[in-house]
Amino acid sequence: MSHSESPTAPPARLKMSDVARLAGVSVSTVSRALAGSPLIPKPLRDKIEAIAEEAGYAVNHSARTLRMQTTRTIGVVLPIGQQTGQRATDPFLIEMVGHLTDEVIKRGYDLLISKAPAPRDGWLSGLIQSHRFDGMLMIGQSDQSAGLNDVARRYMPMVVWGERPADGAYCSVGVDNVYGGRLAADHLLSIGRRHIRFIGPLSVPEIAARHRGYLAALDSVGAEPGQPIISTLADASAYEAARQLIESGDRFDALFCASDVIAGGAQRALMDAGLRVPADVAVVGFDDVPLAQHMSPPLTTVR
Repeated sequence: MSHSESPTAPPARLKMSDVARLAGVSVSTVSRALAGSPLIPKPLRDKIEAIAEEAGYAVNHSARTLRMQTTRTIGVVLPIGQQTGQRATDPFLIEMVGHLTDEVIKRGYDLLISKAPAPRDGWLSGLIQSHRFDGMLMIGQSDQSAGLNDVARRYMPMVVWGERPADGAYCSVGVDNVYGGRLAADHLLSIGRRHIRFIGPLSVPEIAARHRGYLAALDSVGAEPGQPIISTLADASAYEAARQLIESGDRFDALFCASDVIAGGAQRALMDAGLRVPADVAVVGFDDVPLAQHMSPPLTTVR
């Protein structure tokens, strides 16, 4: 006669109180430590996290969200798929999202990445009202200034990376694009270049500001800027724009490219046409992404 074995009971789920007992602290201290609260000294936070990991304790994020009415998540909206021509693989976006991820996780938050869809009214409010994150960072406002103002006045904390328009009601963080554009043009002027052309999408506020700085530098020495060469922020678009400039017969001796990705595409077009960089045409980019130093020749860029 055979006997069936009794099923093994699953191990009891470890509770936060168990971690507190092992660490010799209160449950509230464990809760704060595992949430990354700065109220708990780092050495103690590290100790509690190590004990929790060793004991196999996992935070129930769903329960915490329901209890605290917070997601512990920061949303990042990328400006891809619109007139910028950028993709999620753009070196600048990868670099920025990488740094953001490091800082957000360090503070006990998660990161949720979304993208700006094809323009339609109310998409940003809809994204906010989904309650998937506690705060939002938008990389570049593109042509969404009015929608961003509406969201900033009515909803959650929001920061925009990029140029701030005069009527901006939201917090913005960025670089001095006008000054950066002037630096790039001043450098090219200082090495004797006078026929400097600009490549980039002027519909993007940050790029338009760089163009203004470039124009100011050329105007200060009486150099003729020529017509801006319009491209998107994509490498292939920049290559085509530079190719058309070369074939136009315009006698230029330098290019100020609105980003390093644009510079990469333009530099390839120059070399494919048999032009030497920088001997025949000097090229300057913007952003100082790691890619710049791996180009051949290495790219001069604005950091």
